[in-house]
Amino acid sequence: MRRLFSIGMFFASIAACTAVAAPSTYVNERFGTICTFPDEIFTERQPEPDNGDGQVWLSTDGASLICSGILNIDDDTPKGFVAAEKASKEPGYKVTYSKAGKDWAVLSGLKDGKVFYERRLFGKDGVIRTVWLDYPPA
Repeated sequence: MRRLFSIGMFFASIAACTAVAAPSTYVNERFGTICTFPDEIFTERQPEPDNGDGQVWLSTDGASLICSGILNIDDDTPKGFVAAEKASKEPGYKVTYSKAGKDWAVLSGLKDGKVFYERRLFGKDGVIRTVWLDYPPA
């Protein structure tokens, strides 16, 4: 029994000593977009744009994270967004994965030599909330 107690205390002390960084949460005041992310990775917060539509963070290894919102002035839909992005002829841009739901769309692929992931939520309030993540390939 004493041995079992000692083993349990050993693992409890390891768990207590392990530092876990708390995630950071950003809330965009203009559009209400909320992003929670590991702030030990995205350490370099960039200046917020004058129009207040979002925020950019950079990492030391070349990754970037964008949390933003835009007004859906064209009444875009998730399926329409995905179709337009897949048809894009933009140099250095290729969608390799896409999925659309009733009020969301996800894309992944390559842009300018980096891997990207984009998720858009199409709100009933006329706002498209976006999270964009890109990083250098391994």
